[in-house]
Amino acid sequence: MAIGGVLTAMLTPFDADGRVDESAAVDLMHHLLANGSDGVVVAATTGEGTTLDDEEKCRLYELAVAECGDATVVAGTGSNDTAHTVHLTERATEIGVDAHLVVTPYYNKPNARGIVAHFQAVAEATDRPIIAYNIPSRCVVDISNELLRELAATIPQVQAVKQANNENLAPIEGMAVLAGNDEILARTMEIGGTGGICVGSHLFGNEMKRIVEEPDARQEVHESLADVYAALSVTTNPMPIKAAMRMAGHRVGGFRLPMIDLSPEEEAVVREMLERHGLLSAV
Repeated sequence: MAIGGVLTAMLTPFDADGRVDESAAVDLMHHLLANGSDGVVVAATTGEGTTLDDEEKCRLYELAVAECGDATVVAGTGSNDTAHTVHLTERATEIGVDAHLVVTPYYNKPNARGIVAHFQAVAEATDRPIIAYNIPSRCVVDISNELLRELAATIPQVQAVKQANNENLAPIEGMAVLAGNDEILARTMEIGGTGGICVGSHLFGNEMKRIVEEPDARQEVHESLADVYAALSVTTNPMPIKAAMRMAGHRVGGFRLPMIDLSPEEEAVVREMLERHGLLSAV
């Protein structure tokens, strides 16, 4: 399958007791797909995937497959434990997701051979495409472009990279390149990328889709969203986007520790951005 377009790294809504709010999750999926998203990525970084247990993750996979129709459903199945990643990938494949987002094993700090072995083991667990998720700011380990090319050449299942190292952004032979940070979506398209796994698309999906689909308008739209990128980076993702969605009137709930509500100063930055764009809810 072609992996691209605007794929929103979906928040996981929680209820007042901290449980996954399934009805709110379905509402959010429908909102995203009606407002520029070509698909959703569930139970990954923005979805607080590291605090979800396996049954919660699999239930989100099921809901996405059931509710998203022909849109792309990507399951966040990666962890720092290869056996656990294989298990989740197998289950997500059985459920019927379109692709898997597999993060570089964090904390363990594998070398290049270990990274290749990790992705090889995961690839053997599924017949669906794998998106390698390179995010050294969270994982310590960086997948170099040379190593990405090796993955593309030796593991056909690894068909794309979510590139969240802005300095590494480059075409990779045999692999679709997806922007892993919103602020490089325009640059990613300019180098021949296929889209992005985005966060700001929760609120600005139609605008971000223009970045992907309208080359002549790309730079103008990118510049119009500069304050959005800045506000949603005021502290660690997903805290700003979840706060922004609440302020905009969406039912997404709170956080699971160690994620936490914004400080008053951080909240003011997000609120001012929403006011500028006319998205602050009156409720």
